Amino acid sequence: MTDLRSNNLDYGAIHSDIVALLETARRTAARSVNALMTATYWKIGRRIVECEQGGAERAGYGQALLKRLSADLSAQFGRGLGTDNLEQMRLFYLAYPPDWISETLSRKLPSKVSREKSETPSRILSLDQLATAFPLSWSHYVHLLRRTRSAEERVFYEGEALRGGWSVRQLDRQIATQFYTRALLSKNKRAMLEKGSRPQASDSVTPDEAIKDPYVLEFLDLKDEYSESHLEDALIHRLEDFLLELGGDFTFVGRQRRLRIGESWFRVDLLFFHRRLRCLVIIDLKLTELNHADVGQMHMYCNYAREHWMLPGENPPVGLILCARANAAVARYALEGLPNKVLAAEYQTVLPDENLLAEELARMRRELEARSLVRPSDAPAE
Repeated sequence: MTDLRSNNLDYGAIHSDIVALLETARRTAARSVNALMTATYWKIGRRIVECEQGGAERAGYGQALLKRLSADLSAQFGRGLGTDNLEQMRLFYLAYPPDWISETLSRKLPSKVSREKSETPSRILSLDQLATAFPLSWSHYVHLLRRTRSAEERVFYEGEALRGGWSVRQLDRQIATQFYTRALLSKNKRAMLEKGSRPQASDSVTPDEAIKDPYVLEFLDLKDEYSESHLEDALIHRLEDFLLELGGDFTFVGRQRRLRIGESWFRVDLLFFHRRLRCLVIIDLKLTELNHADVGQMHMYCNYAREHWMLPGENPPVGLILCARANAAVARYALEGLPNKVLAAEYQTVLPDENLLAEELARMRRELEARSLVRPSDAPAE
């Protein structure tokens, strides 16, 4: 028998490569099957809707149709075709109508092919063609349909789930913590309402837009009293959830990173890298209200990181002070005019009050609508 080691064959590397190939193939096959099933469910939903709307005499018999279909299809194909699931397919088709399919395919495919497919009635598109319109899993779409309250909210979460590669569990957590509403209410995200659509992934981003305010850290399950080290330990223990709350472009670099300035040693609580900003993000955790000393310390950290940690091609570091309360007046005078970009954001360890968020969102919409009524052309001539 040939001795693999004597022939300098790295069996471990070969084995790892083959395992990686097989796992990639399985994931790809699973995604392909899932996309085809999602496209099939859309077509089933279309047939149900068409049958319901086939004539005035058919109005109101939808539930009877679903019950009969469920019984017959379940007997033939087994589980997964219950009344609730068929109703979900019906709602899926209504949420993603043929016009949406045509527009989506025209964006996704090359110009000549997309023109041909967008002009093709959706009923005669193949499953392979139709599947390209649904990049998320069926479970994602079910949660989007069940848990969002408007088409705008559903589109927002769908786009963020796709851009961030969210699992269903991550999507659930973002919806549960009202990420959509918080993003719209954030002082850094007001433009989202004014523009009427979410910025595209290719758009440039500024540090002010990349940093949320506030952050909701309810997943830490902290008790009434805790120290900064407890907060840091909890964040590291639940790093996946913390990265999800920070945003999809943050990557973890380290914690308690030491730096020596003169004869003194300091430690940076958390260090991240933001891919789109292409810079280090230094996070300092504070249990109290923001004060000017916190800002000065972060300014020092950024200066050190710029000189010793920044790599060629990167942008200057950004400092984020995550505090229990960001005093607006202190923040204004302490943060403005610094040569380094230092930001302060609040964190909450409980979910935001839904009614208060809804009232604030309604108030903001009224402000924007009132502002849109005042056009430059409406101003009196001088």
